[in-house]
Amino acid sequence: MFANLVLTVHVIVAVAVVVLVLVQHGKGADMGAAFGSGSAGSLFGSSGAANFLSRATAVCATIFFITCLALTYFHAPKASTGVMSGGVMQGLQPKAEPAKVEGGANSVPAPAATSAPVPAPATTEPQPKPEQNSK
Repeated sequence: MFANLVLTVHVIVAVAVVVLVLVQHGKGADMGAAFGSGSAGSLFGSSGAANFLSRATAVCATIFFITCLALTYFHAPKASTGVMSGGVMQGLQPKAEPAKVEGGANSVPAPAATSAPVPAPATTEPQPKPEQNSK
């Protein structure tokens, strides 16, 4: 039941972080405010909105981090004794080892049988040089 409460808080805080980040202005927006964009008449004053939004984002990010850790704790698999046993490879079955070749590790495998005959390499005979006419 407590895990469901933490999950609900986690989702609400995640949405709040997204909204707060999207509402904030970038650092380049300060130059536009100097030329009369109307930030002085905003709800929080000329610089109060930036401070409020950045602090609210920091608080929500901290709560989001804490709820992430709490959800990991609640949903982590536990053994009956309360001690974690094994790991991510716990349920993995080992693969069968390949059959050993009689020749050992230094033996060369036999070439694969082919049904088509392999053509012999073409011989290159020297070609006669073309005669050059001199005037």
